[in-house]
Amino acid sequence: MELKNVVPWGRSFDEYRDMFMLTDADLQKTILGCGDGPASFNAELTKAGGNVVSADPVYRFTVAEIRSRVREVYPEIMSEVAKNPDDYIWDSIRDVEHLGHVRMEAMELFFDDYKQGKQAGRYIDASLPELTFEDKTFDLALCSHYLFLYSDHVSLQEHILSMKELCRVAHEVRVYPLVTLEGKRSGHLDPVVAELQNVGVDVSFQKVRYRFQKGAEEMFVVK
Repeated sequence: MELKNVVPWGRSFDEYRDMFMLTDADLQKTILGCGDGPASFNAELTKAGGNVVSADPVYRFTVAEIRSRVREVYPEIMSEVAKNPDDYIWDSIRDVEHLGHVRMEAMELFFDDYKQGKQAGRYIDASLPELTFEDKTFDLALCSHYLFLYSDHVSLQEHILSMKELCRVAHEVRVYPLVTLEGKRSGHLDPVVAELQNVGVDVSFQKVRYRFQKGAEEMFVVK
């Protein structure tokens, strides 16, 4: 897949559970979703009684503005996926049309929740590598489809600073996926691992249940 910029694109609560291997116990923790964009994870978990805050620079915009941007990028993303169907596993998501339906369904849940969630302080305008939270504010930080995926757009230094910042604000950090938009293991990954290990952080990799982009079978776990 070739994208010129980082784009707003939302995934569902169930996808988050599978991407990050979230247990029922995990969902009782204080959670930061970093780079959530128009995902429905916050809306759905909050409705179920969870404690979650999402941080993303897109939250400086209104519902109408975010919806307009999604409409702009939707054809581009669908076209890129349709051009490269062999790069994906068509299982739980059956085909390109179904993908569009699943993504828009998740984003509509986000749009319905956004105004109320922003007023409640659940959607925060903030971006890596500098977050506005105090040290160890969260039990668990999740970063979905930003770090490593956009390795051509985000430098190695920004990756290192971002991972250190996530470690500052949360006791545990999970990042998915570890491949780039082209489906290749990110070249930033090994240097980031080395840097974190040098400062005494526990780093590991864990297989996940989520299956869509080929090669994206692991998450990065930092404690």
